[in-house]
Amino acid sequence: MTVSTSPCSKRLELWQALRGLLLALLVVWALPQPAPALAADLQTQFVEILPVDDQYVLNAAFSLPPSPRLEELVTRGVALPFVLEFNLKSPRWYWWDAVVVEKRTEYRLSYNALTRQYRLSTGGLQRSFTTLDETLRAMLSLHHWPLIDRDRLPTGRAYSAELRLRLDQGLLPKPFQIAALGDSDLDISSGWQRWTFQTVPREAPREATR
Repeated sequence: MTVSTSPCSKRLELWQALRGLLLALLVVWALPQPAPALAADLQTQFVEILPVDDQYVLNAAFSLPPSPRLEELVTRGVALPFVLEFNLKSPRWYWWDAVVVEKRTEYRLSYNALTRQYRLSTGGLQRSFTTLDETLRAMLSLHHWPLIDRDRLPTGRAYSAELRLRLDQGLLPKPFQIAALGDSDLDISSGWQRWTFQTVPREAPREATR
């Protein structure tokens, strides 16, 4: 025995399926939406590029208000990875800007429960501090960070500079990467600070006085 389905019944089934989907979408739309998370107030306070000897160096200062959530994670043994990023670009009207300098430094903020000291690691350097505030101050202050040899940049040319400091959630342990989603206390980033930098000529050597 062959069972046939009429075009009318097919259209009815299709309409019922579409109506169910529409009702589901309306229910989702009517649900209260969570308020957008606000990033922790990490701000760029000061930044400059200076010629020092044969190099251009960068000085910068950031500020970050106290965060109980941040301190809780560190004291529980979670190493917090921060990333400092800098780009120097040469504008081009006919194409994308040319990247002249691209630098990245990773910090790792941790706590040693045995010594009761906080640690700040970057590259092969590790420093210890007695309080979290001292550790953060060391990380948030940048002095004479070498960028590029002065001879590589023509004198009097303008460049676009940008700097950012952020907590790299992608480098957190896997369970905390999931927990960080939507957690405003862990959405820590200064955002890109952009400014125009112009190279300066070298000072002429002074004649020796007699």
